Amino acid sequence: MMHLQETVERVVLLDAAGAAIGTDLKARVHTMDTPLHLAFSCHVFDADGNVLVTRRALGKSTWPGVWTNSFCGHPGPDEQSIASVHRRAEYELGIDLVDIQLELPDFRYRAVDASGIVENEVCPVYVAVTHRDAAPNPLEVMDTRWVHPTLLAESIAATPWAFSPWLVLQAAQLEFLGGTRPVRQ
Repeated sequence: MMHLQETVERVVLLDAAGAAIGTDLKARVHTMDTPLHLAFSCHVFDADGNVLVTRRALGKSTWPGVWTNSFCGHPGPDEQSIASVHRRAEYELGIDLVDIQLELPDFRYRAVDASGIVENEVCPVYVAVTHRDAAPNPLEVMDTRWVHPTLLAESIAATPWAFSPWLVLQAAQLEFLGGTRPVRQ
């Protein structure tokens, strides 16, 4: 499969309460003073119950070479969240998804990369299933592994510095990674 580099991607900017207040170019938003914006994370499982972890490409501007969840992305302006999950699954991993479920609708984090670039996102977390082998886009992903969730949770606990900060934070809340979901009010 041929992967084309996305040249113009816009993100949805949010106010402190999480309401949309505008858009901006993704390339311009991720800086040392990143405004709050909308994103998502997805954890993909296979038929055997293993979860796909990916290693971010070395060319990524934030957290290059670190292991993370299956894939992440940003819904475009006027794009439904589920549509963006499908789009990024195809773009980053060449896979299609079934049984997509929203696990952490209110996940939010702020983290600073070693280069000083800030991630500041309201980032709903999804889980899904695929029946296809990944065909990673080398612009996004340099390596993939299917692992049992218990082994992933143990690895995150032992070496959190080897994983993206959002995966470490999500693992503390996701039941399948040994965390507990926050009580919804």
